[in-house]
Amino acid sequence: MEKKILVLGAGMVARPLVKYLLDRGYRLTVTSPFRVRAAAMVGDHPRGTAVRWSTDDAAALGRLVADHDLVVSMLPYMYHPMVARACLVHRRSLVTTSYVSREMAAMDEEARRAGVLFLNETGLDPGIDHMSAMQVIDRVRAGGGRITAFYSLTGALPAPEAADNPFRYKFTWSPKGVLMAGNNDAHYLLEGREVHIPAATLFRERYPIPFPGVGDLEAYPNRNSIEYIDIYGLEKVRTLFRGTLRYPGWCHNMDLMKRARLLSDEPFDLQGRSYAGMVRMLLDTPAGEPVRPAAARTLGIPEEDPFLDAIEWLGLFSEEPVGRIKDSPFEVTSDLMIEKMMLGEQERDMIAMQHSFLAEYPDGRKEVIHARMVDYGTPATDTAVARTVALPAAIAAELIVEGRIGITGVMRPVNKEIYAPVLARLAETGITVTEEKVPDEEELHVLESRA
Repeated sequence: MEKKILVLGAGMVARPLVKYLLDRGYRLTVTSPFRVRAAAMVGDHPRGTAVRWSTDDAAALGRLVADHDLVVSMLPYMYHPMVARACLVHRRSLVTTSYVSREMAAMDEEARRAGVLFLNETGLDPGIDHMSAMQVIDRVRAGGGRITAFYSLTGALPAPEAADNPFRYKFTWSPKGVLMAGNNDAHYLLEGREVHIPAATLFRERYPIPFPGVGDLEAYPNRNSIEYIDIYGLEKVRTLFRGTLRYPGWCHNMDLMKRARLLSDEPFDLQGRSYAGMVRMLLDTPAGEPVRPAAARTLGIPEEDPFLDAIEWLGLFSEEPVGRIKDSPFEVTSDLMIEKMMLGEQERDMIAMQHSFLAEYPDGRKEVIHARMVDYGTPATDTAVARTVALPAAIAAELIVEGRIGITGVMRPVNKEIYAPVLARLAETGITVTEEKVPDEEELHVLESRA
């Protein structure tokens, strides 16, 4: 009997998921508040249906869920619990690419009783990072060893040839989301000591990472690494660091943008102000002084600092009017970045991921294991971001409706019954994780030398 899958959301990363499932013979319904977007996803495929649906229509959601065998939610994370509750009522499994929220986690027992699986974090960071990490961790355990240090680094970046602006960055997913992610505190474990980095100084905690085949990158800490001790079962680990990868220069510029209050979400009266006037106001510098030397003096940096080149390139030293009555510097700055820093249709983006493990064995032997993934794409085809987020979710949905995953409850893809087949099918799409063993554990110590 033909299986029917409901895909909620037709946003920037949904296209590879829709194409994969249609090509594999499933009947798909794709929803969007704007039916034209869903229709563009399914095209004229005979098994695809586009439906106009918005998150304020709970009754229609119930009918849609009841009429399908499985649901994939590509909606913003705050809507997943609402979808999950409809799935509980109609006993349907659910796949998302978002972090498990407290509200979602609280449904675990109900999902088990209903005999359904709510599989979350099945995209990329979170997603492929979980699966490729657990593949190594489980293999080390099977060999009698234990992981004592673990670094997990992932970045969504322009390909090296496309990193051609002063920020060395271009947006391939929610631009405002990229910037807002830098407003989170970070926690990680270093040689048995918990380290807390406040959001205000997040971008000062950057570490050089040479990435084979890509070049020099930098990593900065990503949210709360400590919680992954339990998620991955790493009770004996002494260092656990999850980080975000960027080209050198991004962290420096973002730190100074914070210091200059250009990412503040506080609303200001901007009526009649130019971009340069807004910068002067934020830095409290004299109105008559040229903005570049005034900014350099106030921030305590040389006038030739690359940060000043970057924000001048954005247009923030321009005397053109901002054209707003009241708004936040974040909105003004991010809109300029969106205007000038979107990836071109034919330009390549890149996903770079590197896990590094120090494994120790009862006989005293140690080994370093690196697991790496690099993927490229373009907006004209599918971006690497879209591929690596959407395809794991599509494959997981396929495995669940095929009955190849029998686990129930609220889960992440950290169980071998889930990650092994998903990684195997991902490899068929060209998304592969390669592993390398290094005999000298000195290569692993990114942070210890700075402890």
